Amino acid sequence: MTPRDQDPTVAADQVPGAGDQQETTVSADSLAASARKAGQKGLPPVHLWNPPFCGDLDMRIARDGTWFYLGTPIGRKPLVKLFSSILRRDGDRFYLVTPVEKVGISVDDAPFVAIDFEVEGRGPQQVLRFLTHVDDEVAAGPDHPIRVIRDPDSGEPAPYVMVRSGLEALIDRKSFYRLVDIGAHSEVDGRRWFGVWSGGSFFPIIPSAELDVG
Repeated sequence: MTPRDQDPTVAADQVPGAGDQQETTVSADSLAASARKAGQKGLPPVHLWNPPFCGDLDMRIARDGTWFYLGTPIGRKPLVKLFSSILRRDGDRFYLVTPVEKVGISVDDAPFVAIDFEVEGRGPQQVLRFLTHVDDEVAAGPDHPIRVIRDPDSGEPAPYVMVRSGLEALIDRKSFYRLVDIGAHSEVDGRRWFGVWSGGSFFPIIPSAELDVG
């Protein structure tokens, strides 16, 4: 076993065992090289590319935002950011896409995690600017909505904000608590809801009648 096989953090353009994946002839190293070249002038235009599908890569994004390759966490943030820049969602599947190759990966929940946000203004003029774990910044609004899903059994909320092109960020627990602290009530389709304002839009969290006012 080589040092490279032992340590996935040895370099920003290396991951353990790159090229050993049997499901596709594409390696993580080749994807990183293509992504680096395509992203020299900003975020790569993955929505414009239509390369052939090259199979599935043994790469997974866990619910907490950790990226894994061949079961090993990718420890270098620059490499994770590089891969995240070529991430695309087509239907219910996620892919890493370059001008010449497209490989499938698995995502446990949302591909990003919103770890913080800033508040500008108040009321309907309020703007919430979120920061993700890979340094994406997005202002919630009509093009970047916030949604909250509640577990049908426990009622536990799972809040998300749209980052780009169908790719959402799971809002982490501490940030969600902060959202609740600045929440307000508003009518939505004839029903009163508790939620938050951002970018001129109101995003419901829970029906006002279900709040514990005792």
